[in-house]
Amino acid sequence: MEIEDLRIFVEVADSGGVSSAALRLGISKSMVSRRITQLEAELGTQLLARTTRGLALTEAGSTFKEYAARISAELDVARETILPAGELRGRMRVAAPLSFGPTHFAPVLSQMAARHPQLQINSSYTDRFVDLVGEGFDCAIRVGYLQDSNLVARRIGPLFGKLVASPAYIEAHGAPERPDEILNHQIVSREAETWQFMDGDKIVTLRPPGRFVADNGVSLVAAALAGIGIAYLPEPLVTDHFSSGALVPIMTRYPIPPAAIFVVRPPGRYPTRKVSVLTEMLIECFGSPRNGEAERSA
Repeated sequence: MEIEDLRIFVEVADSGGVSSAALRLGISKSMVSRRITQLEAELGTQLLARTTRGLALTEAGSTFKEYAARISAELDVARETILPAGELRGRMRVAAPLSFGPTHFAPVLSQMAARHPQLQINSSYTDRFVDLVGEGFDCAIRVGYLQDSNLVARRIGPLFGKLVASPAYIEAHGAPERPDEILNHQIVSREAETWQFMDGDKIVTLRPPGRFVADNGVSLVAAALAGIGIAYLPEPLVTDHFSSGALVPIMTRYPIPPAAIFVVRPPGRYPTRKVSVLTEMLIECFGSPRNGEAERSA
């Protein structure tokens, strides 16, 4: 029995399909199917059954997966232990936000690739929340407030937001002084976006209707710069525009509750060493004293 067959079987079981497992492993779908068939023949039992939703574990497959996953994980630890100190190899797929991933997170990924020449990094930039397991990602960098899920999250550092507008918009329409006044203004936002503000110890929540709606922060910055309306944006996207005077912060008496940057990964007992190294590099760049906290379920 080949250890690689066990690894492939675990990937198929976790992702629920041959295609996503092949993508994550970096091999062909035909190779995945062939190795699974070979493993079932050696064991003399069916491990996976095809359903209308993809592949599902049989009773035997569910039992065998626990042992296969444990063996694969222990072998990974053993392999990393005997590698030269600090050396990483293999393939890592990372998802990052389009809004400022290319400008803020891509340099960290590039630095990681430079430090580890035997490591292949495949990065995808999108503001869509990718399905880490189904689409074969080792981890994702996410910003803002985490949605409930079964993913495991590690907080990297704080992320502060600002309510902003262009001087031209303020001259034409004025600026709100209280959260309830926002509803009387033109808004640029994401679809059905919720805005929150601190009023002393209380959080005020609004869902203002957007005149200009986009699915990423870069487009919203452009709309705000054009004077279309007020925007609620992460600070890294607008800092340079504050310096130039093209945008100004407004309603500063009601600050936005701080969000955060996170690395999230599929559920499992331990992160891979590749994900751990990336996480520590991100903390070094964006972290704060609070980042000693352990991983938690997202």
